[in-house]
Amino acid sequence: MTVELSKIGDDALLRLNRPDALNALSFAIIRDIAEALDEVASWKVRSLVVTGAGAKAFCAGADIKELGGRSMIDCKRGAEMGQATFAKLDRLPFASVAAINGFAFGGGLELALACTFRVATPNAKLGLPEIKLGLIPGYGGTQRLPRMIGEARAMEMIMTGRTVGAEEAQRIGLVHRLVEGDAVDAALAFAHEFSGYGLLAQNFAREAVSRALDVPLLEGLKIEADLSTLAFRTTDAVEGMAAFAEKRKANFKDE
Repeated sequence: MTVELSKIGDDALLRLNRPDALNALSFAIIRDIAEALDEVASWKVRSLVVTGAGAKAFCAGADIKELGGRSMIDCKRGAEMGQATFAKLDRLPFASVAAINGFAFGGGLELALACTFRVATPNAKLGLPEIKLGLIPGYGGTQRLPRMIGEARAMEMIMTGRTVGAEEAQRIGLVHRLVEGDAVDAALAFAHEFSGYGLLAQNFAREAVSRALDVPLLEGLKIEADLSTLAFRTTDAVEGMAAFAEKRKANFKDE
């Protein structure tokens, strides 16, 4: 299987399993990712880790041999399929962490950008090199990258197609942490820093922050007030405040 989906305790793991091709994204693999994300959305887990098989690459990008000789409508449909697949990560009822173990280029970086968080090993190399092929990113890179690292840095990365090393990626906010050892283990440890809290509050927070990027401040504050009010009405909020007052660990039930 080129896309493996498994469960590790209270977490899910999606692994691209095509190490001989540096986990490159064929159209078939993108469809498999979409099916895996649909399946995992129904699982009783608290986070999803996304990674690539082997020590060389998270995902080296699109399968270039599939890109040539297509009609304009096929090119557009291909971009829309990739965008729709990666957007499924935003709609999961739990957060996701990309464990970047090596190369994350083109569509591979776009997959990582679509995850809620990113951790990377010191050997990680990240970039959007499409400009070198006479192309531009098509799976969300031109939209997510500037939201993440700012317009100026994103424009420079996309227009030059240059590769960013792990330390620079952390410095500019492209990855959240550099991790040693096994990338999946490190991503799971990172996920456990937030996955023990109530999923309802986590999802309210994710929605508030993501919507803040698309609306003026005053409208964003209204969104925050609405979602904060909804959070107060949950059973988890009652439990969380009671646990704080009683100096004990909260027992969240996602209600």
